[in-house]
Amino acid sequence: MAGGGGYGDANQKVDYVFKVVLIGDSAVGKSQILARFARNEFSLDSKATIGVEFQTRTLVIQHKSVKAQIWDTAGQERYRAVTSAYYRGAVGAMLVYDITKRQSFDHIPRWLEELRNHADKNIVIILIGNKSDLENQRAVSTEDAKEFAEKEGLFFLETSALEATNVETAFMTVLTEIFNIVNKKNLAAGDNQGNGNSASLSGKKIIVPGPAQEIPKRNMCCQS
Repeated sequence: MAGGGGYGDANQKVDYVFKVVLIGDSAVGKSQILARFARNEFSLDSKATIGVEFQTRTLVIQHKSVKAQIWDTAGQERYRAVTSAYYRGAVGAMLVYDITKRQSFDHIPRWLEELRNHADKNIVIILIGNKSDLENQRAVSTEDAKEFAEKEGLFFLETSALEATNVETAFMTVLTEIFNIVNKKNLAAGDNQGNGNSASLSGKKIIVPGPAQEIPKRNMCCQS
């Protein structure tokens, strides 16, 4: 296993699997953010994503091994049919716009609405203003975005996939928050078992349902 970076995840016991979805307009840099996080890569001639793809990376949070399964989709309207399956089981979402394209920020409320219609109501959401390296072409002020995020109860960060600024921090913010929520739930569940002995949770594997699981056969009817 690769040391330090946590990019390789062979033979590792995984305590949690968290599915996180990337959403936002086309060409705001969703795939670049994912490549930077999952493989520490950036490609200048990135092609538009067709359909859906996902990548994983395993990290350690509070001594537990967490596999982040990050889903990326095309931002174009014609792929909107993907929605419900795409959001199923997601516990985190990254809402991405491009700080140099005002329109991509103006569409954020629509993406947020879609997210709230399709995803779990407790999903952890971070608003991301990508391409912060293009400061001289900025069309969306940090204040505007911050104000919107506060109003909607979202985390917020500006990132540069190109310069690797804040990408790691953005993912860690979401994953740590999910981790804390899941842990609180486990402790509460432990306390409700009468004796308040949360030690009984040790070694219990909790997986947030996601595509890594075996899907019951009855759901397979609709696959072409």
